[in-house]
Amino acid sequence: MERFSEPGLRRVRDVLARHVESGKIPGLVALVGRGGETHVEAIGTMSHDGGPPMQRDTIFRMASTSKPVTVAAAMILLDECRLRLDDPVEAWLPELADRRVLTRIDAPLDDTVPARRPIIVRDVLTSTFGLGMDLTSLGTPIMNAVFEQGLTPDLPTPMPEPDEWMRRLGELPLMHQPGERWQYHIASDLLGVLVARVTGQPFETFLRERLFDPLGMKDTGFHVPAADIDRLPPLYAPDPQTGEFHVWDPAEDGRHSRPPAFPGGGGGLNSTADDYHAYFRMLLNKGIHNGERILSRPAVELMTTNRLTPEQQAARHTLATNNVHISFGQGQHGGWGFGMAVRTHRGDYAPVGQYGWDGGSGTSTYADPHHQLTGILLTQVGMSVPDSARLIHDFWTTLYQAIDD
Repeated sequence: MERFSEPGLRRVRDVLARHVESGKIPGLVALVGRGGETHVEAIGTMSHDGGPPMQRDTIFRMASTSKPVTVAAAMILLDECRLRLDDPVEAWLPELADRRVLTRIDAPLDDTVPARRPIIVRDVLTSTFGLGMDLTSLGTPIMNAVFEQGLTPDLPTPMPEPDEWMRRLGELPLMHQPGERWQYHIASDLLGVLVARVTGQPFETFLRERLFDPLGMKDTGFHVPAADIDRLPPLYAPDPQTGEFHVWDPAEDGRHSRPPAFPGGGGGLNSTADDYHAYFRMLLNKGIHNGERILSRPAVELMTTNRLTPEQQAARHTLATNNVHISFGQGQHGGWGFGMAVRTHRGDYAPVGQYGWDGGSGTSTYADPHHQLTGILLTQVGMSVPDSARLIHDFWTTLYQAIDD
């Protein structure tokens, strides 16, 4: 049985090449996998002014596509009953005991009521624990405090080490009652701290022993070793007005050239197309890789199906439909599982049930159980301009055209 049509794959390559030839995307690596069949396209160069070509083993800053991978660490702990979905997190994260909650999203930080209940593990996994990157509330006292405290990545100064990060997080009130509303990002970083405290191991050590090594993800981690740094392109944040390529993070001596103070489950991983392919194939295979069980079948099903109530989903829908100018149309999937988006309605070429996520560095990683398909598109052009978002959109459009059965 032919998994992809030859004309369809040619169109994938032609459309990707067109983006590179436009001068807006220096280079990319794209992988499409279905069953035992894998196609990889490496097009263009590592740098916007030429230099070495993109290769299949080029290492990319995965940004928010870290989220669907790092959440597996928590699922392993659930499988082993070292965590329970409805356990209060304060046993491991005492900084989050006795929360106060803002009376409204734009209230002063001291205008609060007590939390109605403790934060539980489920709230962290579904990104509903009460704090997050709320792009619909920029400029409010609480969002200003999140930035001022250095609690998010991509600020001029990197995030502090986990205990100090938790101390600062614990000083803030929650934006919403625990479990009430889906909010982006901070829960994924919090997850890494939770895993480290439950296991008594650094987050990356646990990920490596239990996930990366068993899956053969040899190029995945929170920094790129010196011996491999020539495989990491610069990360660009083009000027929104002029389109001029500004290097946001160089490879040599950049943020990813040494172990970070904070190993961010929300956006800190570096990886390759093949490493990510191994991970998403394992999810499509219901938790099994090369005959070895990495995650239980129910754990994979929980992660990769919608976990949000209609009330929780409302916030996610608002972000997707009313902030298209910020996200360039990314993220209109409907649902959210654990650490990843799940399509609950059909809004483009991808079917309901597809799961994964995109990254602000120009990365896109999804699996589709209906077609047993994995797609991975990797660039290092940040979302300060819409170019990588448009490239990602065209990649998925052409990929679904290439299915011929």
